Amino acid sequence: MKTADDFKNGQVLLIDKPLTWTSFQAVNKLRWSIRQAYNIKKIKVGHAGTLDPLATGLLVICTGKMTKQINTFQGQEKEYTGTFVLGSTTPSYDLETEVNETFLTEHITEELIHKTTEQFTGKIEQFPPIFSAIKKEGKRLYEFARAGEAVEIKSREVEITEFEITAIRELELELDFRVVCSKGTYIRSLAHDFGKALNSGAHLSVLRRTRIGDFKVENGLTPEEFIGTLPEKEQN
Repeated sequence: MKTADDFKNGQVLLIDKPLTWTSFQAVNKLRWSIRQAYNIKKIKVGHAGTLDPLATGLLVICTGKMTKQINTFQGQEKEYTGTFVLGSTTPSYDLETEVNETFLTEHITEELIHKTTEQFTGKIEQFPPIFSAIKKEGKRLYEFARAGEAVEIKSREVEITEFEITAIRELELELDFRVVCSKGTYIRSLAHDFGKALNSGAHLSVLRRTRIGDFKVENGLTPEEFIGTLPEKEQN
């Protein structure tokens, strides 16, 4: 069992973030639990890359002196799996908001779907969603979106090294996918742009981060599982 000094000197914790949790909530929960378990007044805890509340999967959480490595981990390649829904869009590009427009899908074939993935491999220009935490003029983009304010968003270059469709469910108009990409890639934007490229529409319904660099979600613990590894109270 780890000691208080272990966490202060620095640990890298692989956490499988549950659905609806924010990354901030996961960090706060672990920080509070570590402090309680070891009677520590203060300890640095941070994560290497935000996951949206509607996404699950790998959060790399660093404690103590390992928080200095957060930027390094954030810059590493990431892998995601999930599901696109064809034929409709939402303002947030995922299920955070309601469907705002529907599109024809009769022309979409399995061949067209697989062929379209080729347009999104390599270095591409991508516009982040308006419902995102990127800052502009001191405010988060989602603050502008929720206030109904128009704001100019600049595109950014990202790199997608692998993009494959792993299942097609024609009746539900759903596509399962796997993507390997660079830091800063928005899978919600990929879903939206993929729908456009099909001359239709699409939004993200499921997202799971499975890898950051060499860290894999199958080696991670849920927050509750991690807390279960801590002592109830350190004996002095």
